[in-house]
Amino acid sequence: KTPTGRKMPHSQQQVSRSSLSANRGFLKSFLGVMRLLQIFLGAGLWITIASNKYEGSIHFVLFVSVFFWLLTLALFFLTLLDKQDLVPLLGGDKWLLTNTIHDLLATILYLAASGVIIHKTKKNQYCNTMGYKHSCLYKVYLAASVFACLCSLAYLLTALYCSCRKCKGNQSLF
Repeated sequence: KTPTGRKMPHSQQQVSRSSLSANRGFLKSFLGVMRLLQIFLGAGLWITIASNKYEGSIHFVLFVSVFFWLLTLALFFLTLLDKQDLVPLLGGDKWLLTNTIHDLLATILYLAASGVIIHKTKKNQYCNTMGYKHSCLYKVYLAASVFACLCSLAYLLTALYCSCRKCKGNQSLF
């Protein structure tokens, strides 16, 4: 029924129901699973950093993790809802290329962020002793280093996957 209470024709009912249906094939595909993994790992990274005191170069790590977390969420939901054609300039036939470039940039910036956070972890390893009583960010930085490296790996795998699909002449993500 329409908002005014009139009954819609059968063809319009089908269109309105399917307009926001989830693409279950995407959720079961390699890329769908990897996008979910990237979302959870990215959230783990920025939540680990943001929930503790941070300074200096850690702002870059936080920027990279939040920026690509938001972009990955957008790519995930646009693909899940089959709405990539609505994205001007980047959607439609260019969607596979858009995802490939996104994943390559994310890999490069996450590798840089991993280097920064690993350096901070090494700088704070002195306080990882039994008798050290002051506050220490070593364990936070260590956990963030693991998340950043796993994010780098996850984005590298999807970049390689999308690149292989693009080289084979495919236009779809899965």
